[in-house]
Amino acid sequence: MRPPALLLGLAYLAFISLGLPDTVPGVAWPSIRATFGLSPAGLGAMLGTGMCGYFLSGLVAGRLVRTFGVGTLLVMSTGLVTVGLAGYALAPDWLLFLPFAALIGLGSGAIDTALNGYAARHLGVRHLNWLHACWGIGATLGPVIMTSVLVSGLSFRAGYALLGAALGAMALAFALTRRSWEDEAPLIPPSPAVAVAQSAAAARLSGPEKRSEGWVALHRGRVWLQISLFFVYTGLETTAGQWCFTVLRETHGLGVEAAGAWTSAYWGSLLAGRVVLGLLINRIGPDLLLRITTVTALVGALGFTMSSGLVGRLGIVLLGASLAPLYPTLMARTPERLGPSATTHAIGFQVSAATLGAGAVPAAVGLWVAPAGAGIVPPAVVILAVLLLVLHETLLRVTGPPPTTKTALRQVQRP
Repeated sequence: MRPPALLLGLAYLAFISLGLPDTVPGVAWPSIRATFGLSPAGLGAMLGTGMCGYFLSGLVAGRLVRTFGVGTLLVMSTGLVTVGLAGYALAPDWLLFLPFAALIGLGSGAIDTALNGYAARHLGVRHLNWLHACWGIGATLGPVIMTSVLVSGLSFRAGYALLGAALGAMALAFALTRRSWEDEAPLIPPSPAVAVAQSAAAARLSGPEKRSEGWVALHRGRVWLQISLFFVYTGLETTAGQWCFTVLRETHGLGVEAAGAWTSAYWGSLLAGRVVLGLLINRIGPDLLLRITTVTALVGALGFTMSSGLVGRLGIVLLGASLAPLYPTLMARTPERLGPSATTHAIGFQVSAATLGAGAVPAAVGLWVAPAGAGIVPPAVVILAVLLLVLHETLLRVTGPPPTTKTALRQVQRP
């Protein structure tokens, strides 16, 4: 069966809209700073407040999905982001402006969790890779929109008003289709093996455990393995992306234009990798694909570390392309690895871990850069790539590949 075209289209649009506000603060910040008379530390406060909201939202999103349903949560959380963006456009002073960052973070974290969970259960690994590629489209369009507004002579407030209107339209679309998102039957049926294994896992959760599924999930080792993987993955992706320009300028000796072009190539390789590898993933298999790409990610990181010439620059692009399928593919494999009862909560935990990794790891590397210089960044990237490879291999050893139908039936029938 094919998923309804309307819901599939809305899911793609929603991931684009989710990416729209994420990369705008860097472009809008000079105007925001001038408007409110702030020091450079204000940007850190803005980003940190939003990140805290995103992190906290991921922790409780599983319970919210269980309580309200996917459709209602999408309406509520998208509305929250809309209010936050409208607040950016209208707030008269900094003390009123800053709290709206928390609203945007809370809403975005819930959207991220709800959409990833729905896609993992209903749409399959290929669509999940392409959905995350759409986030990259939104992350690219956001700065373009804000730059166009500023170049035209308008205030940053007009840019945030436009973004708020886009998210408001998404909230309305979710409201009109709210009931359609609540269907718990997978729109694309799982394989017989997965269906049998998930039914067995659901049957084992009864009585008191049903009332504390999130707590039960946190007591499972494979849940923590996946949480660790998401933390390390986003830490590696963001560290390489945020520090790439500085390394290319200060240690590779590139000019501003060339360093900027190669940094853009890194982020572009993430987008391109999700599109291209999404076409191949069903042929190769998700687990084998990630085994290959975690190895090539390490190769790219080593190239970035060992060469200040073209090999090093191609290494950073290889790293980006290799990392591209990890986040969506790990999300897509979550229902098969954890079963239906743990998936809703685990995906929220994974989103929170990814948010924490994206903020904490580059910041920690920055503490090393201060005394040692930017040359410390590439070795740190290699260490993270090794850790990512080890964690993924450990996860495969613990969970194994998806069972065959006969194996799953034997496991269920075994007394």
